[in-house]
Amino acid sequence: MEVVKEVNPAFEDFLFDWDSKFYFLVGGYGSSKSYHIALKIILKLLTEKRTCLVVREVYATIRESCYSLFREICESLNLEGAVTFTRSPMQMTFPNGSRVIFRGLDKPAKLKSINDISLIWIEEASEISYNAFKELLGRLRNPVLKLHIILSTNPVSTSNWVYEHFFKLKHFDDAELYKNKIVRLDGVYYHHSTVDDNKFLAEDYMRQLNEMQNYDPDLYRIARLGQFGINGVRVLPQFEVAPHGEVMTAVEEIPRHYQFVGLDFGFEESYNAVVRVAVDLDNKILYVYWNYYRNKETDDVLADNLINAGFERTREVIRCDSAEPKAIRYLQKRGLNAVAAKKWSGGTKHARLDNIRKLKRFKKIICSDKCEYVIKELAELTYKKDKNDNIIEDEFSIDAHTLSAIEYALDSVDVADVKYVLKKSDFGL
Repeated sequence: MEVVKEVNPAFEDFLFDWDSKFYFLVGGYGSSKSYHIALKIILKLLTEKRTCLVVREVYATIRESCYSLFREICESLNLEGAVTFTRSPMQMTFPNGSRVIFRGLDKPAKLKSINDISLIWIEEASEISYNAFKELLGRLRNPVLKLHIILSTNPVSTSNWVYEHFFKLKHFDDAELYKNKIVRLDGVYYHHSTVDDNKFLAEDYMRQLNEMQNYDPDLYRIARLGQFGINGVRVLPQFEVAPHGEVMTAVEEIPRHYQFVGLDFGFEESYNAVVRVAVDLDNKILYVYWNYYRNKETDDVLADNLINAGFERTREVIRCDSAEPKAIRYLQKRGLNAVAAKKWSGGTKHARLDNIRKLKRFKKIICSDKCEYVIKELAELTYKKDKNDNIIEDEFSIDAHTLSAIEYALDSVDVADVKYVLKKSDFGL
């Protein structure tokens, strides 16, 4: 079947490339990446009998996005009579028996009945969880056909799993992608696009995107430039990373009674997080110089690992989450100097607000570059927002276990201790 279709030049290579298993497309608003992914899938399924699974996080969003996009393209290609669309179940069928099946990850049971999937498109990949991504990889299997998975997303925070998986783990700098537009690396075909790559877009829309630079720089970076970064208001804007040797040189100058340890308990989805910190009161600097981060770990294994890390020998006070008295008691029996952090009379919400305010009083929070888990959670930690786009002061973008551990570590440090104290020299006396 001959198909004639004008496309954006930036996507010509992508449309006919099937040499990679993974295709990762990231771009700004209106770049036409979703349109060309749908077109790529249609062209493939017209020539090869395949079953393609198209997923989004929420099933209800598919009908007006991916499903309607496929219909629009098929109509423009005069394929209405050849390709059959059904709304329940939502799918499309090709003359050669190829199928596109649409599903939402909010109804996982319906995925289990689908077999023989050789092609998957995850739209808005940043909205699904990493576990969901791994589950979808398990659904991708065919004894004969080459397997492919396409992921599309607008750029999000660099703390999102898509950035972690496709950039950080591969030691691939996203700036290289923005420069080269197409990069092939370790079985992944990377593609970057912006509104500049869409020659069919109205000038009014381009003007709207450009205007964002004046009133919302974060959204401008995402929507206009199509680049990853920090989305939202940072909880700890004074957080920075320094070489471990420099941090330890500074810590060694701080008296032992201003060096603290905190432990946040976790097991299944949360983590046992332990941190060592030191407080430089004179310069109002908090140093974070050691971290421990494990989950699915029983109390005996945690105790063994802390003993091996030297905590039994040093007799450092480990301030722990007071909600786990049995775990604290067990650590004590194993010879560790574990104590419960004091309970806050104002409740959990009040405690978190007070602790965040305490942390914000530090002029700097300097973290050793060896504390990878602290960096991962806190470097780009942002506030959650309510439906009116206002920040929620005690809720964050992720459940940061290292943050809780730092809060427990500083349990004995009074908020006033890190306030700036006026001196005579401030008045020229």
